[in-house]
Amino acid sequence: MSPTASPITPEQTLADLAVSRASASRVFYRHKLDFCCHGRIALGVAARQRGIDLAELIRELEAEEARGDATNQSERPLPELIEHVLTHYHAPHREELARLQVHARKVEAVHADKPLAPIGLGLHLAAMTEALEDHMQKEEQVLFPMILSGRGRMASMPVQVLELEHEDHARSLARMRELAHDFVAPNDACGTWRALYLGLAALERDLMEHIHLENNVIFPRALRA
Repeated sequence: MSPTASPITPEQTLADLAVSRASASRVFYRHKLDFCCHGRIALGVAARQRGIDLAELIRELEAEEARGDATNQSERPLPELIEHVLTHYHAPHREELARLQVHARKVEAVHADKPLAPIGLGLHLAAMTEALEDHMQKEEQVLFPMILSGRGRMASMPVQVLELEHEDHARSLARMRELAHDFVAPNDACGTWRALYLGLAALERDLMEHIHLENNVIFPRALRA
């Protein structure tokens, strides 16, 4: 923790910590704490619900921050944040989902007889791709142009719609993890199977960070602008 940083307290919410301490999201992800769609829960409550030792969690948050290798996105101008979303999330999501669908269908076809095969994952990823593409186009064609033209305070209705869709994306991620058996491949899994699960874990982490950045940084700042 930097010398000027305020102490982490149990009353602070996951969302507030993820906004004010850029490295916190990595810790929350490791502990499966939802800091994006359901981040308005106090750290102490979240730790208790997940059976995590609060003191250890706070020490882990402080140690992660001490590494000093994360950029605090909340301090960047809104146009820069939007460009970051487009280049760091939208474009990679499109590329990765297409690639992961191919891998999922291959694994399902080749290993359908195995008890831990991710049956249904390919279809689920296809549905996720369609929903996420529709969502991203709403942002690219409606919301982001409004914000960039200085009309962010008029965007309350689009923001409400997109936040509800973020909830849907969170449920889709949970289903994806379920179909992929928590991204744990069996011992005899082939390289494609293992690569698929690594890719799914990265997609889950990136999409959660994407949603957090919009829900807890971009949208509130745009509506106050």
